[in-house]
Amino acid sequence: MPKFQEEKSQRKTDALRKHEEEEVTKLLADRYHIPYVDLAVFPVEIDALKILSEEISRSGELAIVRTTGKNLEIALHKPDKPEAMTILDRLKADDYSYDLFLASKSSLEHAWESYKKVPAFNEMNIGSIQISSERILQMQQQVATIGQVKGLIQNTLTSRTSEALEVILGGALSLDASDVHIEPQMDMIRLRFRLDGVLYDIVPIPPKLFHFLLSRIKLISELKINVHDRAQDGRFTIKTKPTDIEVRTSTLPGPNGENIVLRILNPKAIDVRFNDLGMQPWVSTAMQTEMNRPNGMILTTGPTGSGKTTTLYTFLRTIYNPTIKIITLEDPIEYHLSGIEQTQVDSEKGYDFANGLRSIVRQDPDVILVGEIRDLETAEIAMQAALTGHLVFSTLHTNDAAGTVPRLIDLGVKPASIAPALNVTMAQRLVRKLCLECRKEGQLTGEQKKAIEDETINFPKSVAVPPVSEWKIFTAHEEGCDQCNHTGYKGRLGIFEIIFIDEIIEKLIIASPSEFDIKKAAVVQGQITMRQDGILKVLAGITDYIEYERVVGV
Repeated sequence: MPKFQEEKSQRKTDALRKHEEEEVTKLLADRYHIPYVDLAVFPVEIDALKILSEEISRSGELAIVRTTGKNLEIALHKPDKPEAMTILDRLKADDYSYDLFLASKSSLEHAWESYKKVPAFNEMNIGSIQISSERILQMQQQVATIGQVKGLIQNTLTSRTSEALEVILGGALSLDASDVHIEPQMDMIRLRFRLDGVLYDIVPIPPKLFHFLLSRIKLISELKINVHDRAQDGRFTIKTKPTDIEVRTSTLPGPNGENIVLRILNPKAIDVRFNDLGMQPWVSTAMQTEMNRPNGMILTTGPTGSGKTTTLYTFLRTIYNPTIKIITLEDPIEYHLSGIEQTQVDSEKGYDFANGLRSIVRQDPDVILVGEIRDLETAEIAMQAALTGHLVFSTLHTNDAAGTVPRLIDLGVKPASIAPALNVTMAQRLVRKLCLECRKEGQLTGEQKKAIEDETINFPKSVAVPPVSEWKIFTAHEEGCDQCNHTGYKGRLGIFEIIFIDEIIEKLIIASPSEFDIKKAAVVQGQITMRQDGILKVLAGITDYIEYERVVGV
């Protein structure tokens, strides 16, 4: 038989076998009640394949062929195959949902062939980094100071590049860092950790390793690897015991490469008791009363990083009990709270703050937390909820507590709605606390002393301020100690400005007051400003004047 006829016959035979295989797969699909798919004609997304390595996909005889957010479309050959079931369980544990399709073995080969188009990496994880609790414990035993972390990371960067990301994150967790910054400079790659709100240099990163880190971080954060000219946001999970730690990823193009910021959402960072927030005793007592009211609104204000989320979560944990229902609406959910129903804004699907809040009210909650009031519609629905038997917590962008009411009026909310709905308006900042192990007594300069005296003159009469002769000032030790990572400071607490809406202020609100009018009424009420709260904490030796000045300005 001529060669061309043999080839033609072979192609015909292959086509018949392929047809038979697909027909058998269709029958099995009916038996399993799973939709059938032929990957020879179904387009496979390259980005979807990146979620699992080729080795893992082949071991389970499956392939992720398409993604929509955290929802996956997975083609597989044997749904009851143990390896496939393990992979599916792992995906579900990492908060993925999925739709299954049955595909033939030869059909899956078409998908696996597409792995040739996926860049090769040492490890492909599905949105999570496996750092065992034993590894974290080991690193915490090895490193207690910034210097020790620097040494450990430096050794890893030069000898074991495959472990670089784990060691960087492990070091950040050991130091209780809130953020990791990787910043390409003209002549170096800068690695910095944010500790207690302040950035500290750790070590320079070799340029070759930076590109490896960038690609790996993008991969596990579900970002587009080949996009370098625009900002991207993603997230991944560090698997630890007893709780997982979420990390939010942000990349931003710059002149020397893409800047990376990893925000570590460690649950212990918000594990703050109400009495440890830093409120003055008389304020703390009054806030306890306000949080136990059955309805009304409590608004907190402040810039990003001022501790608003920690404060609101602390409020929720303080009032939580099994007899009430608490629902939150956040953008995004940063920390998970036990016993509280948390929902997340999804603007692409039309689930914004306004629509979400409407839905929440229909769920018969007792307490509602709205992540932020950004527009008139959300503000009006929140006010209505506060007036109809719900206790509402939320945040607003203003500089101080007195600016809350004018801001709401600027949004278009009617003063007649604000006055009866609003219970408390507060503003806050975070100051670093002096390390109690190494703080030292210090002296104020003449200028600093005068600034404090000028503030104390305006204190309400109900607030006791020690006379100048009894002032005992402490400052941070220049060299610090092992307990504070040689920074002189350890931990942070809030300085607050809180105004309770009493009858006098309620009448003011109806008349559309200025910020100045509300400040005057707050003084009569006996409340202090953030600056004055900061002064009290300086005089109490909790923080020093330099830190106070850094946070609130001169």
